Amino acid sequence: MSLEQEIKMLVVQSEELDLMSLPLIQQHLQAPVSHIHLLSTYFDTLDKALMKFGVGLRLRQIGEQWLQTVKCSGEAENGLHQRKEWEHELSGPEFDVPRLAETALAPLLAQPEVWQAIEPVFTTDFERCVLPIELEDGTSVEMAYDRGEVRAGMRRAHIHEIELELKQGAIEKVQEFAEQLKAALPLEYSDISKAGQGYALSQGVDK
Repeated sequence: MSLEQEIKMLVVQSEELDLMSLPLIQQHLQAPVSHIHLLSTYFDTLDKALMKFGVGLRLRQIGEQWLQTVKCSGEAENGLHQRKEWEHELSGPEFDVPRLAETALAPLLAQPEVWQAIEPVFTTDFERCVLPIELEDGTSVEMAYDRGEVRAGMRRAHIHEIELELKQGAIEKVQEFAEQLKAALPLEYSDISKAGQGYALSQGVDK
């Protein structure tokens, strides 16, 4: 289990950002930029038992790699998201139930009527540009620039955002960096996660 701390900001324009032209990025970039395609399916019951319990379940494909992730809803304020997370590698697109039993999902796994009713609810499909950032006092950040969409049945919503995930150091330094980015780019803080966006879309609300 780990505590995920990240700052999420929406890009308030449709055009792609040219991040590498920004002096702020050039100053703090510590390694080559990488690009990956992320396809994630989120699961729940028809009556949203997992969401009501405050936990999310995701199956993610990155190329040939598969990951299962459990996240608690946690807290979000002024773009800062803090939540417990459990992530495990898989050999294929099948859940590792014994590993899930070690997470916050355990009480629901013990209820067959809930676990057997689990089904895909929505999918996120996006391209991620990953920028390794080093700030003052040894604070390391994974900056992710995501562009794509959320799909729930026939409904679609855009993903166009930046996430700053603390890897090491002080979250206050990440918040300072976020403020600098926000001053230089068309960004606004968001307290709605991709999962939150997907759940809203699945219920007919476009967030």
